[in-house]
Order: sequence, then structure tokens, then C-alpha cells
Amino acid sequence: MRSAARRSPCPLACALDLFGDRWTLLLIRDLFLGKQRYDEFMSSPEGIATNILADRLKLLAEHGLVKRIPDKEDKRRFLYQLTPRGRSTRQFLLPMIRWGLAQCKGTRTMGGSFPEPGPEHEA
Repeated sequence: MRSAARRSPCPLACALDLFGDRWTLLLIRDLFLGKQRYDEFMSSPEGIATNILADRLKLLAEHGLVKRIPDKEDKRRFLYQLTPRGRSTRQFLLPMIRWGLAQCKGTRTMGGSFPEPGPEHEA
């Protein structure tokens, strides 16, 4: 979904245009786990390249899933936070996490707390 043109009106195709690469959902996971700064995303075990990270954060912001705010501690940097729309991804991420834990041998959660859905988190 980098442009206004869609491959088709299929909702699955449209969702995959945004979330179907190997990095976007991992960044959303990290945001749910409390990461906000560029260097925090870089410390994730998957080892995202800096150019990919910058591109995905920009994409998430363009689609209203993430907001970028100035870092009060360092005015040259920014913090990234999920918007209500971004937090709504929890609806499909939690089942994917549960499936991965049950079906992919040797997996474990990444530490931190991935919030369960609740009325205060609904978009």
C-alpha cells in the first residue's frame, strides 16, 4: 500500500500490501512491547537494516498506524508510538502469537507484556 493504487479490492490483499513484508509486524510487536526509539528497534534480535527501519516507520506513519513525536530528551530525535489504529492490530497479532507458540517448536515470547484486548484499547 505504498501508493493509492491497490492490487484489488480484496481486503486480504489490501492488508497484505501493508503488513505482508518480513519487518512491519515485527516493528508493531516492538511498539507494543514498549520500544519507542530508533536505537531500541535496532536492538531487536532480527537485525533490521537502518534503511528498512526508516522506510517501515515512515510507511506506518503514512498509514496512520504510528505517530512520530519529538523526543523531549534529545530534540534531534523522535519517538514512535502506536495510534489507536495501530493498536487495533492486536486483534490479529495475538492469535498469530498464540499460534506461533503452539505450532513453532522452540519459540517463546519476547519479554515485556503484549497487552490483551480491552475496551480501553479498542480503536
